[in-house]
Amino acid sequence: MVFGYSTNAYVNYSIQESLERIAALGFKGVEIMCDRPHLYPPDFDAAALADLKAVLDAHRLQITNLNSFTLFAVGDTYLPSWIEPEAERRAIRVRHTLECLEVARALGARNISIPPGGPLEKGMTRQEAFRHFFDGLEQVLPTAEELSIKVLVEPEPDLLMEKTSEFKPFIQEMQSPMIGLNFDIGHFYCAGEDPAEAMEELFEWIGHMHVEDIAASRRHNHLIAGLGAIDFEKVFQTMGRLGYDGDISLELYPYVDTPDEAGKASRDHLKPIFERAGYAV
Repeated sequence: MVFGYSTNAYVNYSIQESLERIAALGFKGVEIMCDRPHLYPPDFDAAALADLKAVLDAHRLQITNLNSFTLFAVGDTYLPSWIEPEAERRAIRVRHTLECLEVARALGARNISIPPGGPLEKGMTRQEAFRHFFDGLEQVLPTAEELSIKVLVEPEPDLLMEKTSEFKPFIQEMQSPMIGLNFDIGHFYCAGEDPAEAMEELFEWIGHMHVEDIAASRRHNHLIAGLGAIDFEKVFQTMGRLGYDGDISLELYPYVDTPDEAGKASRDHLKPIFERAGYAV
């Protein structure tokens, strides 16, 4: 297991400087934001990707995940989404995902993460939304299979899927080993669940994990580890007992003004808990 830090906390820095700062904090891995100002695929040709790979190698950073969730380059956090009524809008999301898979191949990443459909549009039924999402994923699956790179869906508060009872039927219907789960510990807590229990039920599909703390109010606001109410001891012990051997990324995008301090404080808090669960970070 490699513990990484997501570059989405470093939007005030270039991707190269972000990698340098993350390595300096002691992280062995990095989750890269596939959006501006970092790694928006249309901005990177083969030479630029080779240069980025050289920077990763120089800092001995392993890519834990390519975060393909946001699309600020052409929209916002969620839009264009997989489930908008307009086919041309959905096509933008499909194209971005295909481009991210190609970037993953170039950089040697094993997985990318995507939103769970998107916000449900007014007047659209959940059945219609899921049909759009399945249609989009069917367009992405052949490339994922060809490249052997997993597409990990990340349940998120207030989107099409946010809890275990919504994700499990979806993934069972997909029936593809290339579609999995990006398990965000804080998101399941926000949805009113015990993250350790959710992990137990969904474990077979987890391909990568996000970690952050959340306040006892369960409001969706990522906090430095130790400042919220999540029982990391229970979560990591469950993870160790189940034998999780994937990677984990710290995701602290609200701390864009103090990403180094937030990352260090979180790593210092989580390191001994990881170690008690049998993980060296």
